[in-house]
Amino acid sequence: MKIVVAAMGKEVAGHFGHCENFIFFDTEENKIVSEESVPNPGHRPGFLPNFLADRNAEVIISGGMGGGAVDIFNERGVEVIVGASGDAREAVEAYLKGELVSTGSICHEHQHAHECGE
Repeated sequence: MKIVVAAMGKEVAGHFGHCENFIFFDTEENKIVSEESVPNPGHRPGFLPNFLADRNAEVIISGGMGGGAVDIFNERGVEVIVGASGDAREAVEAYLKGELVSTGSICHEHQHAHECGE
């Protein structure tokens, strides 16, 4: 399974679209087997969810995310986990153990970034 974390360096980003990088974790048998950090190619409506889905993301983990991005991920069959924080690798490990669940916290307006954990 390929799990992607929207990150600020190695920490889970507060808002998906404004992250610095995406960390792609390849997993097998509930263990991380590799990771790769990819710089955020730019925030524009609808682009990032398709960019990640095209790179075979199956799960996306972030602090917060806008409803439009969630809708696109859902259409592409990518599981969305929001409300995460802390170390990205630890978040993925918690997900693999079934200990990380989505809070369903959706950001409705970019002016109110504080609602997204920022």
